[in-house]
Amino acid sequence: MKVKIIRAAILVLWCSFISGAAFIWLWFYMVSNNTGDLFGPMPNLEALENPKSNISSELYTSDGVLIGKYYRENRTNISYNEISPNVINALVATEDIRFEKHSGIDLQGSFAIFWYLLKGDKRGSSTISQQLSKNLFKTRGAKYEGSLAKKNNKLRLVINKTKEWISAIQIERSYTKKEIMTMYLNTVDFGSNSFGIVTASQTFFSIPQDSLNINQAAMLVGLLKAPSLYSPVYNPENAIARRNTVLEQLNKYKYISDAQFATLSAQPIALKYEVENHNKGSATYFRSYITRYLISWCNERGIDLYEDGIKIYTTIDSKIQAYAEASVSEHMKYLQGKFFAYWKGKTPWRDEEFKEIPNFIEKAARHSDRWRMFSEIYDGDTAKVWSAMNRKISMKVFSWNGEIDTLLSPIDSIRYYKHFLHAGMLSMDPHSGQIKAWVGGIDHKHFKYDHVKQGSRQPGSTFKPFVYTAAIDLGYSPCYELPDLPVTFKTEDINETWTPQNSDGAYSGEMFSIRKAMANSINSITANLIKKVGPETVVDYATRMGITTPLEPVPALCLGVFDVTLYDMVGAYSTFVNQGVWTEPIFITRIEDKNGNILQNFVPKTKEVLSEETAYLMVHMLKGATEEKGGTALGLNKYGLLWNGAEIGGKTGTTQNYSDGWFVGITTQLTTGIWVGGDDRSIHFRSMNDGQGARMAMPIWAIFMNHLYNDPKTGILKERFPTPASPLSVEINCKKFKEVENANSNTNPNSSVIKNQNIPDF
Repeated sequence: MKVKIIRAAILVLWCSFISGAAFIWLWFYMVSNNTGDLFGPMPNLEALENPKSNISSELYTSDGVLIGKYYRENRTNISYNEISPNVINALVATEDIRFEKHSGIDLQGSFAIFWYLLKGDKRGSSTISQQLSKNLFKTRGAKYEGSLAKKNNKLRLVINKTKEWISAIQIERSYTKKEIMTMYLNTVDFGSNSFGIVTASQTFFSIPQDSLNINQAAMLVGLLKAPSLYSPVYNPENAIARRNTVLEQLNKYKYISDAQFATLSAQPIALKYEVENHNKGSATYFRSYITRYLISWCNERGIDLYEDGIKIYTTIDSKIQAYAEASVSEHMKYLQGKFFAYWKGKTPWRDEEFKEIPNFIEKAARHSDRWRMFSEIYDGDTAKVWSAMNRKISMKVFSWNGEIDTLLSPIDSIRYYKHFLHAGMLSMDPHSGQIKAWVGGIDHKHFKYDHVKQGSRQPGSTFKPFVYTAAIDLGYSPCYELPDLPVTFKTEDINETWTPQNSDGAYSGEMFSIRKAMANSINSITANLIKKVGPETVVDYATRMGITTPLEPVPALCLGVFDVTLYDMVGAYSTFVNQGVWTEPIFITRIEDKNGNILQNFVPKTKEVLSEETAYLMVHMLKGATEEKGGTALGLNKYGLLWNGAEIGGKTGTTQNYSDGWFVGITTQLTTGIWVGGDDRSIHFRSMNDGQGARMAMPIWAIFMNHLYNDPKTGILKERFPTPASPLSVEINCKKFKEVENANSNTNPNSSVIKNQNIPDF
């Protein structure tokens, strides 16, 4: 009887075992094949062999500094040999101690989970391979969900777990343990939009991941259980407790000693937390501009900028960019203080007669984002919108001493911000066309408008070199003299004329060489020249040299009354330094795919628009601002720039109502342009003393160049401009020029020292 009972029991056990094994086999088979579409699809074999991991695209400077990323999930990949051993040890000790021994499923850990559940200890049993499957293929998402999972949450969990087991086994068959570990640490979510160990170490500690110490590695691994719950930023106590749990595991499996555990677990978490965004870091305005360009470039080629991990190598030099930003900040902070004091107790928005513009702020408010938002909320009810615009709210506002937490109404914030002056700065290599520094404004977080390429403003006297270029190219010598006397033009209205005035409103009657006239920025002589060469000729030269904004062929063109961009102006001035060859300003050298294959090399367009001689003579003309008596750039002397062995050329510019201050400076290696002014043209100083380009913009250039010359690492040298290989066809020694002119006039009264005898007189 007992034997029969034993045999029956054994039979039952065998039947149960066989049935259970058959059920498990059938279950895995049905899940693997999505029988009846009940379970949802599995990642296919091709996906397992070639898993698609969204990788951040990266933006680099010319000297290899990472300045920006484009991502939906912020991720940068590294190889196994680059991963910190502290991270690997912490991960294995905490998440998968038998990682090297199992084949995707840790049966010991899986069965132990039932024991932990009985004890009330909620503990996961997923291996690193299973977690990798979940991260890579999003097996718990709607894409892989079948009809059974949609009906029952508990069944969904079992099905998902089964899929992760199956795909984990397939992953183990396809990859080595090192490859699995690498893929996991490159893809796992650490919170704060940081995916992968590289981004996480930068986000939480601002260090490379291979520099993570044991405590830092333990904290990051601790985050993996629940990034929000154990966030050291938002839940620091939970983060310390979880970190110490990881340290316990490291101690348990002999990765650290008891003494190390005691010391490390008592330490605080020393964060240096900073989430990447495009308002922080270097070249923020440049990154904003290049993003729009890259989206278009990628769309044309079927590339996803935010997932495909391309690498964009820009022309920006990180050291030159840093000095450009520092120079703008230093001077603009000083100038803003001066501007606040200048308008203290008064409003700076003024018309041509310097009278306050009525309803200026109210009109600005109607064009603000907040107005549009409130209009949507209140269905266009103007009374309610105005009420909301005047209601104080908590906000952070920009100041040159750091952000200020305050209570302001949106109307008051507009009024506050309208008092600020702004700046744009661009510096490029005139020979290669490569842009080395791009500063589009004073603070990208609070002022998004880019004053390098997005905005165009009147250039004032910085446009005059185009007039002089036309004259020089037509045969005038820099020594050719004209009188400082009124020049009158007929207008379209036959009853009216136009006579441009000098900046001081007076005419000296003296004879000036055109070099000295340009150096002193004398309007009457520039007007005289445009009358001789013709406005159409000047438009032609400016356009050929890269000015793309509309220019009208009218006499007032000579005073820079038509808007131009800083981007175009810097490119145009570079033509002088580059021996007459206009080179398109470029900002990218090459783009590579994630594997390092070159997708495109970028070569600038070039066009010979001036002779080498004309270009050299214009460099000589521009040097006049720093060499001629009364030159508008002689103020550079107080910065020690004029007698240091470097030759410098430049031109200041000021608009009639002092709303725009310009300076474009040239050296052998850099052409750099700066604009300073209010966002609105009606916001400005009231006099030439404060509102001229030499006071508003030129100091930024001086501070910038001093930084570059004093830092050998920038590679910017103090050099003299090279002279043409061929002899000049005109005399630039003005003493000899006068002697020749006098001799010619004595022997032949009808002779001229101007090469081109067919210059029209308009």
